[in-house]
Amino acid sequence: MVVLVVGGAGYIGSHTARALRRAGHRVRIYDNLSTGHAFLADGFELIVADIQDACRLSSAMRGVDAVMHFAAHAYVGESVVQPRKYFANNVSSGLTLLNTTLDCGIRAMIFSSSCAVYGDPAQTPISEETVRTPINPYGVSKLFFENALEAYDRAYGLRSGRLRYFNAAGADESGEIGELHEPETHLIPLALEAAAGNRPALQIFGSDYPTEDGTCVRDYVHVNDLAEAHVKAVELLRTSGKSFSMNLGSGSGYSIHEVLATIQHVTGYSVPCDFAPRRCGDPPVLVAEPTRARQLLGWRTKRDLKDIVFTAWKWQRSRQFSRRELRASA
Repeated sequence: MVVLVVGGAGYIGSHTARALRRAGHRVRIYDNLSTGHAFLADGFELIVADIQDACRLSSAMRGVDAVMHFAAHAYVGESVVQPRKYFANNVSSGLTLLNTTLDCGIRAMIFSSSCAVYGDPAQTPISEETVRTPINPYGVSKLFFENALEAYDRAYGLRSGRLRYFNAAGADESGEIGELHEPETHLIPLALEAAAGNRPALQIFGSDYPTEDGTCVRDYVHVNDLAEAHVKAVELLRTSGKSFSMNLGSGSGYSIHEVLATIQHVTGYSVPCDFAPRRCGDPPVLVAEPTRARQLLGWRTKRDLKDIVFTAWKWQRSRQFSRRELRASA
């Protein structure tokens, strides 16, 4: 199968591209590199262009059997203060990608969605039947695109797999690729940088949530587990010809304090931290009910929180070493 990975020079897209190749599929990466990095796509055909460019998209889709869509802005806090940016890219430009996919005769798309579509659910763990009521513009933009995919399925027969991630984390076990956001906003890389003394104390947003220790609880999923789920999902979509939505999570939740304790156990360093007020749009608990993914894909997470922290730490240390080498040779 030939798969166009849109946003394949980003964090989850680059890991998925490698997983697809390991499974024997041919991969073409399409990315504007606004938040992605060309070196994460090393070894793959890389087309540098924007998803607003229907002509470049059409050219990139020649001979393609399926499209994977990772190209979205993905910062909850930023979406609250800059909703225009999120609706322009995640909705308007996303529709250009969807329409071009349809016009090119491709009838299979895997969409990188999010548990943010559920908002602040009344019950956890969260199943796919939970009412989707997002509480921030990022979640709204993801839900819009899910709704568009459902409409295109009914009207045009464009089948889709809508994969709702919980908290992606970790890095490839090789240490060659990993999480690299600018700016970085995710808990684990920020905490590791603080533990290594490469940034000020970690800010913890909120200590008064209705959880056991007062901090947010999240379901952390290793990025390679997510990548492997994408391979299984696109293969199922092509063989079954039926659309689906599903949660991708471990089914276990960890508070911020529990994550920091794991970081100290794995690295031997404590994480200096300060408390700050809650951020707008952050639910207290987000944990997946992953039964559907197990039933449809035969998929479950293989890597636990210690694996996530270990691989993220390995990646971060290798990046620090590389930066020191570059400075020394300058």
